[in-house]
Amino acid sequence: MLNLNLQQKLYYTLRFASAMCFIGHGAFGIITKPIWCNYFAVAGIGKVAAYHLMPWVGSFDIFCGILMLVYPLRIVPIWLVIWGTATALMRPMSGEPFAEFIERAGNFGAPLALLMLSGGTRLNIKSWFAIINPDVQTDAKVLSNVVTCLKLVVFLLLAGHGWLNLIEKKGLTGQYTALGFNNPAITANIIGALEVAAAITVLIKPVRSVILIFFVWKVISELFYPHYEIFEWIERGGSYGCILALWFALGRAEVTQPANGNLQIG
Repeated sequence: MLNLNLQQKLYYTLRFASAMCFIGHGAFGIITKPIWCNYFAVAGIGKVAAYHLMPWVGSFDIFCGILMLVYPLRIVPIWLVIWGTATALMRPMSGEPFAEFIERAGNFGAPLALLMLSGGTRLNIKSWFAIINPDVQTDAKVLSNVVTCLKLVVFLLLAGHGWLNLIEKKGLTGQYTALGFNNPAITANIIGALEVAAAITVLIKPVRSVILIFFVWKVISELFYPHYEIFEWIERGGSYGCILALWFALGRAEVTQPANGNLQIG
């Protein structure tokens, strides 16, 4: 990405991250992840029907992810914002902690930031089926709004994961046990407190070098799931993408607002 301007770096980072969300989530539908039955139940769908529907839902997710990579129609990230929000909300609606919802802010935050960067959703249905162009010029105000969106999303996903650590989520303490920590509960509380503190710094005054550390931490820490490791890691592409996009946006590039209203990166 060395030869790309800031807008293009944000565009490709968020586009690829959105595709990862779709593909990783879709893989769970193909392999019929049992916990999905709880989420189907929220919509009044029983277990037998849920297992029949999972591969269809997963296949459509993967199709959307591939489409995002090769032919990014505007309707695809619009759908991911809706679908990502709905599926994340199904977790607390099925009895899981609310932290599970905000920890997945990247799932709907990455496509939302991408849409903001490229002209929004617009009310013209025809535009929904047009390809998102990375070279469309945007102004400094739009970029500022995108940065604000990214800061909020990164705050939520870090705070959500920290919250899950503080309440000692079984899956997380199980990871720490597998990694050899003698007291996984204390480990979870320490990591949780650090993640919440990190989230607050992102919201108040993000530091670019520290954001890079958060990016590396998120990429590595999501590798420790005991089951379906690669799919879990891919599905959280929105988290990595939003952190990386924020890192790009906080770079030393000078953003100016010239008379013609176009964004210049110098």
